[in-house]
Amino acid sequence: MNKNYIFTIIKYKMKTYDIAIIGSGPSGASAAFEAAKKGLKTVIIEKEQLPRYKTCGGGFVFRGRRNMPFDVSSAVEREFFDVDIRFDAKKLALNTVRKNPIISMIMRDEFDYLIVQNAEELGVEVLQGEKLLALDFQNDFTILTTTNKKIQAKFIIAADGALSPTAKLAGWEESRLMCPALEYEIKVPNKDFERLSKSARFDIDVVPFGYGWSFPKKNHLSVGVGNFTKSTKKINLKENYRDYLKILGIETVLEEQAHGFIIPISPRKDGFIKQNVFLIGDAAGFADPLTAEGISNAIYSGKLVAEAIAESNLSLSKAKVLYNNKLNDKLIPELELGVKLAALFYENRKLRNLLLKKYGQRAAEYMTDIFMGDRTYPHNFKEKVKQKLKVSLF
Repeated sequence: MNKNYIFTIIKYKMKTYDIAIIGSGPSGASAAFEAAKKGLKTVIIEKEQLPRYKTCGGGFVFRGRRNMPFDVSSAVEREFFDVDIRFDAKKLALNTVRKNPIISMIMRDEFDYLIVQNAEELGVEVLQGEKLLALDFQNDFTILTTTNKKIQAKFIIAADGALSPTAKLAGWEESRLMCPALEYEIKVPNKDFERLSKSARFDIDVVPFGYGWSFPKKNHLSVGVGNFTKSTKKINLKENYRDYLKILGIETVLEEQAHGFIIPISPRKDGFIKQNVFLIGDAAGFADPLTAEGISNAIYSGKLVAEAIAESNLSLSKAKVLYNNKLNDKLIPELELGVKLAALFYENRKLRNLLLKKYGQRAAEYMTDIFMGDRTYPHNFKEKVKQKLKVSLF
């Protein structure tokens, strides 16, 4: 250990952690919870004061909820046991029903903070109002400079969302497919709220290469529109949103708060680990490419990285191998397949609709099973599509 490094530690009296996690969203908070449960000294660095508002549709599918290590019902505003999926403005309407809630509606400030609080109970330290400014990579530890502090950690987990300043500091170039979305928290007249609060709804094609959603919360609607594939066509999401309100039958909006955001819907192409920095959640590009739902995979990847570090006995080289193996066992193959399915679903509209007219309900049930965590994307989907197409044409 060099003299300058020793001097730095003494000068700033830095605290030392096994893991420093940047970001307190579902991925970061879940990673912190799992790491602390396994006895690792963990800190969360969060630039905001908690709880904080987070732009998100707030639809938490059951595959994520069933894997939570504790009850999250206190943060759930509504549960929906059925889902409406509509194509081409009601030309084709599908509905699926399950015994367990397909989608639970949450507001991210309460939901994220609930996970953080559970992590704190296990000993996780949370530094609020501290923005990460710099990373100084040493041999055994990395010095993290925040707004008001300096700490050091053996492992760093970047869980700071789609834009991920931490990933940029660690040297990642952008290789994810980034897609725009607009989400509005709106209050509407009671008759409209009552009518639209009975189910969660997806309207495919109200946005070119994307969809609109209407998610009822406790006393308001989260209505959004997003474009979820690469497109050279100019898209005006504000116009799409106004058109979508008409489709929903909403003529009067009493209150409206608009939030724009970007969703990475493909995993990074240049890996998920650089030096001692591990990417999870949106920072890694782990949102579902077909649905753009990111909460469940964010939580899942947070659990995987904590397991990898714990199982490595804090060996960086072993942790890298373990994390990559865990990702490649299930998550990465599913995401890569999801990218191909999304291209078929959004970019080949005629082919998709041809198949849906004959097999729509079956496809909706299959997709719901994925939401429930009972199935994954079919790995032989190309062959199945070809077979179905031949049957339809001939």
